[in-house]
Amino acid sequence: TTMKYTPINLQEKFSKFTAQWEPKIVAKMNDYHLKLARIQGDFTWHSHPKTDETFIVVEGAMRIDFRDGTVTLQEGEMFVVPKGAEHKPYAEKECRIILIEPAGTTNTGDAGGEKTAQDNAWV
Repeated sequence: TTMKYTPINLQEKFSKFTAQWEPKIVAKMNDYHLKLARIQGDFTWHSHPKTDETFIVVEGAMRIDFRDGTVTLQEGEMFVVPKGAEHKPYAEKECRIILIEPAGTTNTGDAGGEKTAQDNAWV
């Protein structure tokens, strides 16, 4: 088989879905998934006991609340949430992000609930 050397166009991928808080996988790197998500409003307090989670803002701005503080991310910025840290993402207006986390990581971590997205959803 011949390797395809085709870039992934993030704007084109974002145009394929409008649902918020439902990350879509765009690539796999080793045992990690790179996911795109549209977010707005408050998410669920949760943690990922066994893994860090990386947030990269592609467009817009967001905040990640922790029990003892917050971090605000602007377009072009990223932050790694340490494993086990309880956090709650928030965006006042729609924000487009990239998430990097191990394949099979549930978006609501240990909390579950109605905002749990389908696993292994590719776009």
